[in-house]
Amino acid sequence: MMTYQEVLANARTCSGPYCKACPVCNGRACGSQMPGPGSKGIGDTAMRNYDAWKRIRVNLDTIAQNCDPDTSFDFFGHEMKYPIFAGPVGAVNLHYGDKLDDVAYNNILVSACADAGIAAFTGDGTNPDVMKAACAAISANGGIGVPTVKPWDVNTLKEKFALVESSGSIAVAMDIDAAGLPFLQNLQPPAGSKTVAELSEIIKASGKPFIVKGIMTAEAAKKALAAGAQGIVVSNHGGRVLDQCAATAEVLYEIAQAVGGSMKIFVDGGIRTGVDIFKALCLGADAVIIARPYVTSVYGGAAEGVQVLTNKLGAELIDTMKMCGASSLADLSEKYLYKPSNPFLA
Repeated sequence: MMTYQEVLANARTCSGPYCKACPVCNGRACGSQMPGPGSKGIGDTAMRNYDAWKRIRVNLDTIAQNCDPDTSFDFFGHEMKYPIFAGPVGAVNLHYGDKLDDVAYNNILVSACADAGIAAFTGDGTNPDVMKAACAAISANGGIGVPTVKPWDVNTLKEKFALVESSGSIAVAMDIDAAGLPFLQNLQPPAGSKTVAELSEIIKASGKPFIVKGIMTAEAAKKALAAGAQGIVVSNHGGRVLDQCAATAEVLYEIAQAVGGSMKIFVDGGIRTGVDIFKALCLGADAVIIARPYVTSVYGGAAEGVQVLTNKLGAELIDTMKMCGASSLADLSEKYLYKPSNPFLA
């Protein structure tokens, strides 16, 4: 099997002009490149997402039971090997290179994630074939996947939900923060932000466990819960929809305190290692979503690249759990995170 470094090296031969398949995907080379994988405005939100996880430190403690940690995750009745999802990405040929289009990308990603014991969120776009192909890929893999719809108008959503139903997917998501993407502006009928009442009707119409992506405050999380969502994604869309947002790591704990236990909490944004995953779970997330590194892995190694990245992340998570004395995901809490008591370090 390829190494992760070989996957990255291969990706550099076919990614671009925006994505450089950097050794560390931290948003710095992307900057404010839009379109592309960069951030909106001054371009610092993707970088802030990455940097915020690195500011959090973990507690080393190996005076504990010597065992193999349990990393299995129950996703609405489907058991996953790790609490890891590949994130939804659209227009890959524009943003990441013309080696693949969205149809080819999702065909590789969905099946490779299922084979690796995790699952993929798939993207959506103005081209209806993108959602059709994504749902077909999910159906072909026993429903292991999460189609993600944009906040379209009611009639468009009916068409999308018919495809979702045919996919047999475990759940469905809406990246409601996509209201800030340029291609959703000035559409007729209008797409974009939803009230709690509107979102409630959408959730009822979906017929699936519904995940609202794009939650950045405790108040928004409570509104999603009131609308009937069974999950949320703490996400600022990688910095692509609003300039100068907080990092997801900065708001996760407060959101988890507000709605944790009432719904599943996912988080994305700058998560790049198993140590980052560990930190996110300790702050109250049930699972994480990682987007850009999975794009690089598909471009650099197709299905094998997805397996390589998943194995890497899973091994890092297991190692961190062992070295911090945690035996299962259920054990993880803020007690495993370092809080400085030394006034010279605070």
